[in-house]
Parts: sequence; C-alpha cells; structure tokens
Amino acid sequence: MEKVYEIGGKKFALDEDKAVRAFEDKRVINGTQTMYFNILPLKYQWAYELYKTMKANHWEPEEISLQKDNDHWLDHGGFINDADRSIVKMAVAYFLSSEDVLGESHLLGFRAAVTAPELKLVLGRHAHEENIHSDGLVYLLNAFAINGHLIEADFKNLKSTQQKTAFVNANESVPDSDADFTQLLVKQQLAKNIFFFGQCVQGIQFYGLFALIFSLGRNNKFLGLCQIFKNKIRDEACNIKILKNLLSSLVEENPEIWTPAFKSELVKLMKEARDIEKDFVREIFASNDFDLNLDSVEAYIDFTADARLEDAGLETLLDGSSNPLPWLGELMELQREGVELENVGSLNQTNVNDDDL
Repeated sequence: MEKVYEIGGKKFALDEDKAVRAFEDKRVINGTQTMYFNILPLKYQWAYELYKTMKANHWEPEEISLQKDNDHWLDHGGFINDADRSIVKMAVAYFLSSEDVLGESHLLGFRAAVTAPELKLVLGRHAHEENIHSDGLVYLLNAFAINGHLIEADFKNLKSTQQKTAFVNANESVPDSDADFTQLLVKQQLAKNIFFFGQCVQGIQFYGLFALIFSLGRNNKFLGLCQIFKNKIRDEACNIKILKNLLSSLVEENPEIWTPAFKSELVKLMKEARDIEKDFVREIFASNDFDLNLDSVEAYIDFTADARLEDAGLETLLDGSSNPLPWLGELMELQREGVELENVGSLNQTNVNDDDL
C-alpha cells in the first residue's frame, strides 16, 4: 500500500509498510545504517527544518563592508580608544582558537556517531557554518592588518583563557564512530559531550566576549565587525538548538542515560563553565576601561547559564535569575529575510532587524 509524503514542497509516494518499518528503525544512535543517504521517511522533523533555516540564513563575510571599521581602527582622534581596540583583538584571537575545535568535534564526532540521515544532514551544515566563521576571521585579520599569531599568543597568556582551554581539553571526549553505543557509559559519554559543546561551550563560554563586542556597536563603533558577529551568533543559536534537540531525542530513545547522578554531573559541568566565563570577564575588565558594567555582564552570564540548564530540563544554579542586559538578549534572536527561529536558548526577547544593531 502506497502513502504520499510531502517534504520540501514536493510529494513522494512510498510503500507504507516499508516506510513504517524504516521510520521505526531510525534512531539517533544504533539505528539502521545504509549506503544510501535517504532522509525519507522523515523522523526528526526538527533537524530538517533547522537545516532549511540555516540554509536561508547563509552569509558570506565579504558581503559586509569593513571600510568604516578600518577607518575606526586607524583613528587617532579619540573616537576609538585602546579598550575598543582590545575588544577587537580579543574577539578575533578567541574565535581563531575556538572555531577549529568546534568544527572538528561536530564533523568528526557527533556526525559520525548518529545514524539517521537527517541528523547527519543538519550536523554537516553545522560544521560548514564553522568554516564560514573561520573565513570571517581571516577577513577581519586582513581588514585590520592584524598579526593573528601575535594576538592569539597574547590572548592565550591570560590566566582565564588557559582555564578555558584546560576545561575543553578535560571534557572533550566524543566517542569514536566504532564505539559500542549499546553500552550505557558510552551513551552517557556522547550525551555529556552533546551537552558540553552545545550548552556549555557554544551556549555560554562566548557570551562575555559577545557582550563586549556588541557594546561597541551600541556606541556606533566597528559596525561591520559587529554585523559579522551578529551573523555568527545567529548561526550559533541554530547550532545550540541542534545539540539541545539532539540531546533530547537521544535521551527520549535511551532514558537509562538520564539518571540523577548523570543530571547532577551536567549541572556541575555548567557551573564550571559559568564560573570560568565570569573569571574571564573579571580578568579582562581589570585591565581595561570598558563602556559596560562588569556586574551586569556577570549577571548576564548567570542568566544564560540558567537558561541553558532549564532548556535541558535540569536544575538551575540560581533561583529566578533575570536578564540585566535586555538589549543583548534581543541580539540573541534570529531574524533575516523573514526567516525566524523561535525560542533561541530560552533567551526570548523582542526580535530586531539586522539594521537595528
């Protein structure tokens, strides 16, 4: 018996019995593996919809003019100060060292572990976006004639940066594709890393620096650079949601993962990520006079950490934390050419257009 399925605006006729069996055999892990990359029948609708959203949000760094940013960088009239330049240098240096880690982890780790084609599809797009972000950093280096090796070396000398690196190295352990995913500890290792990279690394450990970058834009400084990072954070919001949904689907299919001890381990992991990010902003605020209040940035990090935990169905670190920087919360929303993604990491504020930065 044939049944008609619709996907991407097109209709496909499939044998219903075979389609039902194929649907039931699809799983995040331990599902049917095939040499054919056929996403039908579609089981993880959220993955395909996110993939389409990410395609619609595609951008290229060269689309954004950095001429005025270059004029700002060379300015000696007092509009741009040393603290402003330090934010630019930190932004480029930090993400120079982080993009490769994220791309490698997702492309070689999570994508190899999952078995459903639509999950591989969206994770492949995720890795592709990390490449675009790296390309954007090259574009910024060239625009400002910055020596990437020098600023990266200076950035890595910060004590809090070394803490961040050690934190990632200690917790990055995505199982190999040939690991035995029938074993509980292997499943929990995968689940932990999905949470770690999605909610702790991408979900919170960039946000102190994002606050500083966008504070420049609020003062009409380096608007091209801010637009690049706004595009990046829109991508990151999709990526965070991919991994949040992936974790949810994995746990739904393997409920034995979600023990009280394991949930406690994830909360502890987020607390460490939050504390390191707060140490980071304290260290860089100590040596710079920024147009931003340190207490507000720390409170925003607290708020973000709790939002990530709540999204994952975990106990929050604080009771009733609130967003002290609503203008920054607005920038965490996605909106480009009428394409929107709802509930981005629970940081729900009013949408703004790209021109409103």
